[in-house]
Formats: sequence, C-alpha cells, structure tokens
Amino acid sequence: MDASDESSRPDGAPERPHASVRRGKPRRTPVAERVRDAVARARASGPPPGPARPGFWRSPLRGPWLTGLFGLILLVGVIVLFVTGLLSYASYNPDLAARNDQTPDKGWLGFYLFTWPTSPSWLYRVTQGVHTVLGVVLVPVLLAKLWSVIPKLFEWPPLRSAAHALERLSLLLLVGGAGFTFVTGILNIQLNYIFPGSFYTLHFYGAWVFMAAFVVHVAFRLPRAVRAVRAVRAGRGWQPAADSEEAAGLVSPAPAPATISRRGAVAMVGAGSLALLVVTAGQSIGGWWRKTALLAPHGRDPGTGPNGFQINKTAASSGIRPSDIGPAWRLTVRGGGRQEVLTRQMLLAMPQREAALPIACVEGWSTPDQQWSGVRLTDLAALVGLGTDTPPVLVESVQRGGSFSSVVLAANQARDDRSLLAMRVNGADLSPDHGYPARVIIPAAPGVHNTKWVTRLTFGEPA
Repeated sequence: MDASDESSRPDGAPERPHASVRRGKPRRTPVAERVRDAVARARASGPPPGPARPGFWRSPLRGPWLTGLFGLILLVGVIVLFVTGLLSYASYNPDLAARNDQTPDKGWLGFYLFTWPTSPSWLYRVTQGVHTVLGVVLVPVLLAKLWSVIPKLFEWPPLRSAAHALERLSLLLLVGGAGFTFVTGILNIQLNYIFPGSFYTLHFYGAWVFMAAFVVHVAFRLPRAVRAVRAVRAGRGWQPAADSEEAAGLVSPAPAPATISRRGAVAMVGAGSLALLVVTAGQSIGGWWRKTALLAPHGRDPGTGPNGFQINKTAASSGIRPSDIGPAWRLTVRGGGRQEVLTRQMLLAMPQREAALPIACVEGWSTPDQQWSGVRLTDLAALVGLGTDTPPVLVESVQRGGSFSSVVLAANQARDDRSLLAMRVNGADLSPDHGYPARVIIPAAPGVHNTKWVTRLTFGEPA
C-alpha cells in the first residue's frame, strides 16, 4: 500500500471510507445547499414562457406607488372590518351559553369576549352597519390591489429562501382568505346561503386565517409601501427603474402606451367604491334611505302601516302554524323553582311599558326606532320571585327548524328597563311576521336575539 493511502490518524491505521462511499452511494448534500442549487439553476435557465416572463405584464400603471397606496387604504379598512367583526361576534354573548355560540371549539380565538352592553341602544346598528357597508365599499380597492400585484404571483424562481417561502405562503393565504371572507360576507348580506355549513362558522374562521396572513404580509411590505407613497409626495417621480430594488418586480420593463393616468386609475377605483356606498348604505340607515340600497334585498318588507318595516324570516318560512299563535297560545315563565302560565290577555292586563328601539341584523340592514310596548322582562321575572336581581334568561320560540329559535340573554340585558316582551308596535298589535303574539325586544342586541313567537322564559336556571 502506498504511503499516500495511509491515514493521518495517530495510530497510523488507514482511514475507513464512509459507509455510503463503501456501498457506492454519493454523499448527501444538506437540504439548504440543495435548495440553493435549485434556485441557481432556475435563475440560470430563466422563467418559462407565459406570465412568469417580465415582459408579459405591460401595464404602465403598475408600480410600487399604486400598490402601496391601495395597500395603505386596505390596511386601515381591513383593521376596521376586523374590529367591527369581532364586536359583532361578541354581541352574541357566545360565552354565556352554548345556544348563543355559533362557532363551537373557538378556543383561544374568543380571548377578547365580554358581556355586550345595552347602551347606547343603536350600538349594534352602527357597528354592524359599518362592518357590512365598509366590506362592500372596499371591494373595488381589493380588486385593484390584487390587479396591481399580479406579476408578483408569478415571480421566478417561485421560492428563493425560507423567508421568501414564508412570504409566498402568507400571500397565498392572504389572497385566498380575502376572497373567501369577502365573498361569504357579501352572500350573507344578500341572504344567499349557497355555501355549505353555517355562515357564522365559515366567516369567523375564514376571517382569522385572512388576518393572520394579513399581519405577516404587512410586516413584510408596510415599510416599502410607506416609502413608495412618500417618494411621490416628495417629488421623486412615479416609477423607479424596472430592474431596481425599489420597483419590487412590479414595474414592466417594456410598458405599453398609457390609456389612463395613475391618478385617473385611483379616481376610477374611488368612484366605484363611492357608487357601492350609495347603493348599499341605505340598508343600514333605514327608513326612506333604504330605497337607495339597490344591492340590498327588498323582498321582505311587509308593506306600509305600523308593522311596515323590514323582516328576515316570515312566520310561514319559520314553520309557524296558525294554531301555534292562536287563542290556545300560552307564555310559560319559569325560575326559582316556580312557574306561571299566562295568556295574552293576562299579559296585556299587566303594566305596559314602552321603548323606542331599532332592529339591526348581521346582514347589515336596520330599521329606525320603532315604538314597542309590552311587559318588562324584570316584571315577568318578579312573577317567579326573581325581580330584584333579574338573572340571565332563556328565551324559547315556537319556531320550528332553522337557527336562533332560542337564545340566552345576559343579566344586564334582562335587567334593562327597555327590555320588553313586546306585544304591540307603533300602536298596533304585532303582525304574525313580526312575532305575534309576543316577542322580545332588547336594546343594542343583534336582530336574531329579539326572538319572535316567544312561548317560554326561563330565568336563572341552567340552559
């Protein structure tokens, strides 16, 4: 054996080759090195024909300023949407009872929940109106933002590093989450439930996925967006060079002739949002303005007169039979180990109170204040000895099928002097579609918690 084959080990023993070498197998390279090699080969070979080629996207409008401006508008709008969405979820008091929780197994996602207040009485009307109207108004901005960054979806190489892979994943979740959240929200506004499963569950979890991706995306892109917008304001020009770092892969190296200015494009998007505001906001304002809400459903307005204001569910669609709300109807009040059974005439013989309250629903529509009259929930609790400190109350309807046939109201809702078991509205008996013979009306509560066709009230007992 030649001396060159001898090992340098102190004992002079020959170096033993690695097992993979002895078996004729090549030594494996680290994953990171293989990824770098793959990226280098992809760069060297160039992008395939199609949208990955830099010259494929030729609009002269695309650039960091336009993308940054739309991004900053969405940053503010999406934060408002998310906060008002969280408030909408809290308004259902989901921690109070399983009946109220439309998103079971939410876990730590409900960390912020609190008891929803009853004042001001228009609170839910405003927060939910802002949520739904803003969601519609932001659609043109969202579409314009997605259009402005289409070249980034086809970047070459697709993945360049672990950080780049994380950004790409967040982008996929961002685009998918935005589409899913906005589409389900708009379908809900239109009362068009073509998606499988519960809207509440799908929209809730979809919004959290979207916001997680949104936070990651903002962390990566916010400084660049701010710099791009400030650069134009400082007079440093609209577009950087296509191959510069500031261009961020958005500027075309061979732009087509412009047919509209960048300011014109922004104005066009703004006009679209303004038009959507005009044809949507009326459903949240209510009254005469509802006629301007051309994109809101109009088919469930029961005409004129004292009961002529918006509803979602008719008596027929809720499975209410004439016998359910006829002369045989009774209200059962339970609590404290006692029970009282009352006819409508007995309820009308009790002290009648009035409250001017609106109805506002998760779909974004609301009514102006209606003049309700009936018996306070505190007075009904007093019938079973619980009037001093009225506890939470389980409200049950004769409604058959569908959601929200029962609800648990928090103690602060049951104790509010404006919380009524209403039997009349605007000086007339309730119509069957508005809940005859009796319904609850609660200040600041979501419309579905103002249960119609009430047949049982259970105070303070486990629901």
